[in-house]
Amino acid sequence: MGERRSIRTVLLVDDDQQILAAWKRSAGRGRTVFDASDAAAARKIAAHEDLDLAVVDLRLGNESGIELIRDLRKAHSDLKLALCSGYVSVTTAVNAMRAGADTVLFKPVSFTEILRRFEQSADDTGLEPTPTLARAEWEHIMRVLADCNGNVTLAAERLDIARSTLQRRLRKLAPSI
Repeated sequence: MGERRSIRTVLLVDDDQQILAAWKRSAGRGRTVFDASDAAAARKIAAHEDLDLAVVDLRLGNESGIELIRDLRKAHSDLKLALCSGYVSVTTAVNAMRAGADTVLFKPVSFTEILRRFEQSADDTGLEPTPTLARAEWEHIMRVLADCNGNVTLAAERLDIARSTLQRRLRKLAPSI
């Protein structure tokens, strides 16, 4: 990522208004924060502002966050880019990195964690911490639920657990890494 510079201006791009609001509250401490709920608005902001960091969701309505990352990288070679999604796969992560993302993170992720990725020391190995068994299970459940388009009954069937058990697990907060 080259020379370190402080992150003063941030672009947050997500079509989920709750996530945008949470990130904006956290990111706004001492920073200028711009938010967009679609790729067109994000491109317009990026064209007129000097940004240090852009955090982009994978799914932006009918557009791909990976395409937005590719466009942002072409226009701003020194911009730090993070792709965040609840639908990350190895293929998605590889495509995002090829498009120019500096990091790929699985939602839910706090803005503090996103910043931590860019503020790690240069001698850091860059290895991801091994997730706990509870976290790995939770991520798997979220992936299956996403594959089933939010259909809890179908997801429970694919996970081979009772629907009530899945509903109980979904009510719990995501375990920490």
